Order: sequence, then structure tokens, then C-alpha cells
Amino acid sequence: MTTQFTNFWQSSDTVIHSVFWVLVLMSLASWTIILYKSWELSQLRMRAARVMQDFWHAEDWQSGMIKLATLPAYALLAQAGEKGQQWVQSQKQSQHQLADGLPASELLVQALRGGLNQANSRLEAGQTMLASIGSTAPFVGLFGTVWGIYHALMTISGSQQIALDQIAGPVGEALIMTALGLFVAIPAVLAYNGFNRQLRLVSSELDGFAHDLHLYFVSKLRQG
Repeated sequence: MTTQFTNFWQSSDTVIHSVFWVLVLMSLASWTIILYKSWELSQLRMRAARVMQDFWHAEDWQSGMIKLATLPAYALLAQAGEKGQQWVQSQKQSQHQLADGLPASELLVQALRGGLNQANSRLEAGQTMLASIGSTAPFVGLFGTVWGIYHALMTISGSQQIALDQIAGPVGEALIMTALGLFVAIPAVLAYNGFNRQLRLVSSELDGFAHDLHLYFVSKLRQG
């Protein structure tokens, strides 16, 4: 395999070299995202239950937010709820605003929904890149193969006599680019699907946290 790739590399042109380096960059980007998101989601799943317990047992809101700082997605949602509460309180003293006709509970729901969307978007960062790499890398490799075969056939066409081994060797070497494309794409696709499943679980937990925050802020507004 190494000998075939060396022969192919030495006999190929700038286009094949460019395709190869594009695949290398795609692979590096893919594995960077995979390693980072694996660490991020594992930390989130390991810490979530304990941090949530510490948050709800905190002495006051500020102390709870300090404990929540280790979970950025949850902290973002809590900050959105706090801003929603402040917004509701300001609406009580304002006039002639569109939101004046909405109940306080609905205003809080709007704020928490916005925070939930931001938190989910933060967690899903990198997924689009993985999906793009998984779907395009095989075609990039295939383009390299087609170009390599074309380049090899053009070289062979100048020969006086053409034997089967003269064609099979260069064509087989050109197929290495297709293999490289699959080598880049398969981990990206598997990681994308695996992260999607974990993100659905985290999103469900965030939704439950948003519901608890809604109840907390509604009770605070009633007390105030």
C-alpha cells in the first residue's frame, strides 16, 4: 500500500496533490471537532446531576449561578430566565409597549425559550461541519480518483504497446484517493450520529431545567 501510494504520488500532478491536502485538512478539522465535543459532552453528562443539585440547594441566586458556571449551557439558560424576570418587572412600570398585554408567565416563557435556543445552538456547534465533511469527503476522494485515472490513461496513451498491467497499476493506485475520502468521511458520519443522540438527551434535560426555572421565577414574581 505504501509503495503504491508513493508511486502514485510521484507520478501525479498538482491537482492530485491539492486534493490530498484538502482531505488531510478535512480530516484534521473532523478529528478536532470529534475530540473536543467528546470531551465537552462527557464533562456535561458527568457534572450535570451534581451541579444541578448544588444549584437548587444554594443559599441565594448569586451563589447558585457561581455553581452553575461549570455548565455553560445551563448557565446561559439561567441568565436568560433572570433577564426575563427583570424584563417582566420593568413591564409593570412601562406603558404603551407591545408586551404590556402579555401575562408575566408568557413573557418568562419567551425569555426562557430564547435562552434554550441559544444553549442548544452552542451545544450543536461543529455538527454542521461534521455533516459537511461526512457528505463531501467521498466525492472529493472520487474526484481525485477520476483525475488520477485520466492522468494515468493520458500517460499510457503515448506508449507504443499497451498491456493490462500498464493500466491496472495506475488505476489501482488512483483508487487510493477514494479510499482516503472514505477514511475521512466515515469517522465524521459516525461521530455526527453519535453526538446527535447525546445532544437529544442533553436538550431534554435543558428543557426540564427551563421548566423548573419558569416555576421558580413565576413564584418570585408572585411574591414580589
